[in-house]
This record gives sequence, C-alpha cells and structure tokens, in this order.
Amino acid sequence: MSRAKKVLLALLIVFIAMQFIQPVRNKTNEVQPADLVIHFSIPETVAGILKTSCYNCHSNNTHYPWYANIQPAGWLLAKHINEGKDELNLNEFGNYSQRRQLSKLKSIHNSIKDGSMPLSSYTFIHKAAKLSNESKALILDWTSKTIDSLSPGW
Repeated sequence: MSRAKKVLLALLIVFIAMQFIQPVRNKTNEVQPADLVIHFSIPETVAGILKTSCYNCHSNNTHYPWYANIQPAGWLLAKHINEGKDELNLNEFGNYSQRRQLSKLKSIHNSIKDGSMPLSSYTFIHKAAKLSNESKALILDWTSKTIDSLSPGW
C-alpha cells in the first residue's frame, strides 16, 4: 500500500472515530419561568421574531440542523451556542438582576441597530432568522420602551 493511501486510510479512521464523540445537546422541553417572553409583556410579533432569530443560540433549547450530527461541525456549533448562552440566555432573563436586564436590553437594542445580530454566518444558513427592516423596527421599539420602564427615574 502506498504512503498516500495509508495517510488517507488513517484520516478516514480518525474522521469515523470523531463521529463517536458527540457534544452535549442544548435541548430542554421545560417551560422556563424566567424566560424573557414570560417575564416581560412582549407583543406576539416581537416574541415570534426573537424566537426565530435569537433563541437558537441564546436559550436552553436549540433546534439542531442535520449537520450538527457530523463532527467537527457539531463541536463548532456547540461552542458557538455555549458562547451565545454565556453572553445572553433569554430563557433565564428573569433571573438577572434589574441592572443586568437593563444592560442586556441595551445590548440587544444596539446589536439590532448596528446589524451585528443575528450573525451573518447564522443568517446565511438560516434565512428565516434574517431581520427585515420592519422586524428590526419592532424590536427596537420594544427594547426602547422596556429600557425606559426599567431605567431608574433620577
């Protein structure tokens, strides 16, 4: 057997072995009492937009695409989801202090306004998550009103 065939066979064996190391799934069927849409009065249209465009990476319940079962794509996806949840977990938003809620709402507002969220790498694959100008306006309006209601009246 030639050297090139041995290398290809070794790579194939490593790739197959990688498939047996699956990351933990970010999936729960429980209703989270501290969820943003339960904790705050959110219009259904805004809640729907957030669930479509934000919850996959920023909640405790991800809907996984088929390629999440193929490593190393699954590992990269798990890393991305964990980073998103560490930054903001919409299922646990009600557990944040009022100061942190205010800070996170301002971050949401600014991220939508400057177009940095949802990530273009995410919307490239998940077309439904891309925000229209109307969707952005609805979220920005809701976040502005909610920020005003949480801000201390000094």
